[in-house]
Amino acid sequence: MKKILLIVFIILLSSQLYSQLEYAPVSHPVYDYLKRMSLKGVIQDYNSAALPLSRQKISEYLVIIESAKSKLGKTDNKILNDYLVEFSYDINNNLKKSYSLFSDFKSFSVFDNDRQKYLYAFNDSNVSFFWDATGFVSQRSSKGDSLGNNSILLGEIGTRFRGTLFNSVGYYLRMSNGQKIKGNQKDIDFAIATNPKFKANTKFTYENSNFDTYEGYLKYSTPNEWLSIIAGKEALTYGFGYIDKLFLSTNTVPFSFLKLDLAYKSIKYSFLYGSLKGDSLGRDIANKNIATHRLDVRASNKLRFGFWESLIIADNAFNFTYLNPLSFLRSADYNAGENKPVNKNNALMGFDFEYQPISNVSFQSSLLIDDLNFATIFDNNKDGNPGNDNRFGYQIGAMWTDAFTIPNLTASLEYTKLDPFVYTHRTNKSQYTNWTLPLGHHLSPNSDEIAVKLAANIYNRLNASLTYQHQRTASKIVMSGDTLIANYGGDINRGDGDVIRSNQFLDGNRVDKDVFMFAFTFEPIRQFFIDFEYQFTFYDLIYSSRKLKDNYFFGTIRVDF
Repeated sequence: MKKILLIVFIILLSSQLYSQLEYAPVSHPVYDYLKRMSLKGVIQDYNSAALPLSRQKISEYLVIIESAKSKLGKTDNKILNDYLVEFSYDINNNLKKSYSLFSDFKSFSVFDNDRQKYLYAFNDSNVSFFWDATGFVSQRSSKGDSLGNNSILLGEIGTRFRGTLFNSVGYYLRMSNGQKIKGNQKDIDFAIATNPKFKANTKFTYENSNFDTYEGYLKYSTPNEWLSIIAGKEALTYGFGYIDKLFLSTNTVPFSFLKLDLAYKSIKYSFLYGSLKGDSLGRDIANKNIATHRLDVRASNKLRFGFWESLIIADNAFNFTYLNPLSFLRSADYNAGENKPVNKNNALMGFDFEYQPISNVSFQSSLLIDDLNFATIFDNNKDGNPGNDNRFGYQIGAMWTDAFTIPNLTASLEYTKLDPFVYTHRTNKSQYTNWTLPLGHHLSPNSDEIAVKLAANIYNRLNASLTYQHQRTASKIVMSGDTLIANYGGDINRGDGDVIRSNQFLDGNRVDKDVFMFAFTFEPIRQFFIDFEYQFTFYDLIYSSRKLKDNYFFGTIRVDF
């Protein structure tokens, strides 16, 4: 009982006096660790369907895990110790487990393995400030039938500022500049093909030049974060997907937004209004925006539900109708002042749930509804009104930690299916994309996938994963001059022609693909990383009776302090 009271006291103290409100980015491996601890029952209310979380919330979870460390294995305890150092300020409100280069230059050690290192760190009773440096050198090579033989060397250097003001405002800014060190335009095309996010760097894509990125935001939160307002640019995810997510994923680059979060006990609600980069058949769209609502309900420690809806708004610089945080977006769109119901905006909604029947095991299921017409719900005949008006995405998955009785091994299995034209829109302006990249799942419409992933912490600073994906997809567009004759619904950036013919799943130029990917991350010294990724892809072009093979690998050395 004393231990429970102590934990409660620490959490209350840290949340009220030492709140660190800035997010830990969704790419941070701490989320995988928290998910495993949730499956083990060590933490009870962790929700992986709405990320990222504040450093304050993460530190609260780490304190709870520390109180139960006697139940953890050797490797999990070592991982915990690493995070207790990294988040030590968030937990203890002091810098005893850190080094600051410009505060203590003489004793600073770049290769210190026991303290968190910063270029500069400062705190007092009102303000915290952390300044970090980031950078990497990455060699990327390929050999294959479609990718060809390529080799490119990339380098990047960046900096990051973050902190909290007066226990109520969090701030974050990360900016970087990268450069092609070695390679030609063909190698750049390979880099973009294997990392489509480079599309968002026009100088890199078209000028054989540098690439730069940034994220930044301000976040206001009340004590205990029952209310938060965020304005800025940061990666976000929605959905329970274990390998990829249907609703909002990291398959595109971050976009700018205004976000409102409300949380009370077992209920959390989020509203977002943001700006996207769009085009229509290669022509830039001046204005393309997104509005989303997300409601999460924790029915019990074993069962969680979610409802999500989104609207992609094209050719409209701003409309207060969509800024209403309490509305039904499809109805709001119908009442937005259009003179006729042209349905130029793209409305989507989804339902998902996660259930944990026993310790270490969970199941999730997700349904995405792109278009729904109850009058023709079981009939996608093109002669309907307007026809082909029901488009769904489905996903079901399972996760098992300490799988096959092997400590620290997590196995995930997931099946995803996207109907033809899912995520697209008839105007070719309101696709569910940003920079032509999917905001949701990485699959193209008119596709399905079975994915299996094994991830293991070999020890606390060496993580390895093996992923297998079997994908089936079909796409075909038939033109006569400038006239569209047929679209089989397999291109996310082209949704016109959906009523020309009846939709049939996997109609078109059918391609089956098997993907094997092995990756590991090794941290030999705190905040120094070695990343390796190898991928083999086998293509069966059924429509043309051809088979192709591709291999590529990435080797990266990076620093983050």
